[in-house]
Amino acid sequence: MHQYRLENLDCPNCAAKLESALRKAQGIGQAQVNFATSTLQTDCNDMQKLQEIITQVEPQVRLSHLDEKQSARKFLSIELFVLLGLIAVFLTSLVVEYALLAPLENTRQGDYESYKTMLWLGHIALYIIAGKEVFKRALHNARRKEFFDENVLMIAASIAAFIIGASEEAVGIMLFFCVGEYLQNASVRKGMESINALANLAPPKAHKIHNGKTIDIAAQELVANDEIIVLAGEVVPVDCVLLDELASFDTSAISGESLPTTSSQNAEILAGSIVLHSPAKLRALRPYHTSQIAKITELIENATAKKARTESFITSFARYYTPIVFFAALCIAFVPPIFASGAYSQNLYEWAYRAIVVLMVSCPCALVISVPLGYFGGIAACSKAGVLLKGSNYLEALSQLSMLSFDKTGTLTKGVFKVTEIVPEEGVSKREILGFAACAQNLSNHPIAQSIKQAYMDMAHTHHISEFEEFSGLGVRAVCDSKEIIAGNDKILHKFSIPHNTCDIDGTIVHISVDKRYLGYITIADELKAESKRVIDGLKQLHITPIMLSGDGAYPCKIVGEQLSIAYYSGLLPQDKAALFTKLKTESRGKIGFVGDGINDAPTLALADVGIAMGSGSDLSQQKADIVVLNSSLDSLLQAIKIAKKTKIIIYENIALALGIKGLFIILGIFGVASIWEAVFGDVGVALLALANAMRTMQTRQPKRVNK
Repeated sequence: MHQYRLENLDCPNCAAKLESALRKAQGIGQAQVNFATSTLQTDCNDMQKLQEIITQVEPQVRLSHLDEKQSARKFLSIELFVLLGLIAVFLTSLVVEYALLAPLENTRQGDYESYKTMLWLGHIALYIIAGKEVFKRALHNARRKEFFDENVLMIAASIAAFIIGASEEAVGIMLFFCVGEYLQNASVRKGMESINALANLAPPKAHKIHNGKTIDIAAQELVANDEIIVLAGEVVPVDCVLLDELASFDTSAISGESLPTTSSQNAEILAGSIVLHSPAKLRALRPYHTSQIAKITELIENATAKKARTESFITSFARYYTPIVFFAALCIAFVPPIFASGAYSQNLYEWAYRAIVVLMVSCPCALVISVPLGYFGGIAACSKAGVLLKGSNYLEALSQLSMLSFDKTGTLTKGVFKVTEIVPEEGVSKREILGFAACAQNLSNHPIAQSIKQAYMDMAHTHHISEFEEFSGLGVRAVCDSKEIIAGNDKILHKFSIPHNTCDIDGTIVHISVDKRYLGYITIADELKAESKRVIDGLKQLHITPIMLSGDGAYPCKIVGEQLSIAYYSGLLPQDKAALFTKLKTESRGKIGFVGDGINDAPTLALADVGIAMGSGSDLSQQKADIVVLNSSLDSLLQAIKIAKKTKIIIYENIALALGIKGLFIILGIFGVASIWEAVFGDVGVALLALANAMRTMQTRQPKRVNK
């Protein structure tokens, strides 16, 4: 697949038209236009062919390579100054007409008519200059048999105003429509810049250390074990390990943590972190395309592919709303005069004026632009908080949660285990049982395995592993130095028919057997995350029921459940957890989510209405999840839920505002109460208000964090 940038793409509807045209074109199998990032992803690498198709649909859109420098589009552009100049001339003409010409109407009729004609010609000139781009777009769309877009409708309304003698209103319609379009596009661009800020974090260059010298190479060329220098103020290009003793980083862009973090030697530093104070020497852990920043970029670029139900409804609604209002305006103009008393022509003028008022509110821009922008803004706000969503549909689902299920280890607890007790059978030493346990767990990445290996640091030099099997939710089997070792919970002992008399032990227990002989057990301890209780209480305040589903034994789950005051289910194998979650899902009235971080959580994450993976978890869990919490902070997750609810409220506010005002003007227009001027300002005003309201979704407050 090839990716390109689409410049001057300012409208979600335009993006949809482009995507449809590209998919229908011969020789193009796949095409996806992402309005949020202004990018095109396609299997076609013929840029000339692509540009020709794009020009046929949206002449102003330019195709370019992603690595090309994008032409800047400032708010204070020549286009805006021209529009402001035209408005100044137009307002001056109104002053001349009503303050200077009006007194001449009864005293100097001949001069008045001459000046009036000149003024009318001036209005024609203003109209043509202001509407030049509108005419081009309307003609282009008419050739493609698209008659119900905003350009054609504004031309129809303004020409109708000219025909009935309302030249000032005609010019006003065109001028303020153009100003409204300009301001809408500027607002959309600003919103898109905020959303794309994360995706554009990755630096184009990296300072690689080669043979004692520093050379600049493309960040994408870095491979594992390359040593690099990142200067103060620069962005770490790939995931690295710190070689210096200490260094400070700003990780706010990828974690949402506003405070600088100080890392020590051998600490993992994620791509996207900004070096503070002094240069940092680092070693690349993995290439660019598998680094954290690449995952972030991919998630953001694909976030708009899955649309929220409300967003899809508005897109469909807009498709029918415009032609319905247009034909309603035609009926208002021509049907009532037939039945009204008096001359038809006299009545036609009155009802045509009313029809123009109705026609002015036929453009659904306030909805078509503000609703997607609201969702984009919500996604961007979540990204700033360190939470990435794979689609606006998941943002909507997040706002509708009625229940949220949590895995225990690494989610509600720190997942940093420590060996607290070793209980060997008679004739077995503690060192011996720990050595066998460490050998069996050598190839496992489970947090419990890490704690055992940490307690027995020299095991890698004393044992040879020839076979290894991991049983999700049970433990491991390994053949080490020709000995079969079983390490895990009580269930794995029963699975391999190993006799033992220590079944009911409180805590997290790892039983050890060698060649079918039970040797004893190791007790492992974990502790709650500092924010767990606060977040659980916060969820309850939002009327979301938290529960815990864990594969751990009853005792550790009971301790955590009591500390957090939540319901819990213990001793669940992955298939048991998935089955229980399915049961909870069928019984729940609202959406139900699941938060986990391990490989054994992947089936449940896939079943959830909203699957949420912790960033510290496995790649499989992140792939199956709909939402990824990069910093693994429950505070960030709670903030994302609040953002989702705020976004939902703002979206509904915009729908009510736009439909309410448009409906009001349709009624006022039909009854002859509203003027064209009021309709113009009402239509442009509601679009700008809706956009300004949608931009509020990007405003976030950092949650207060407790030092851990």
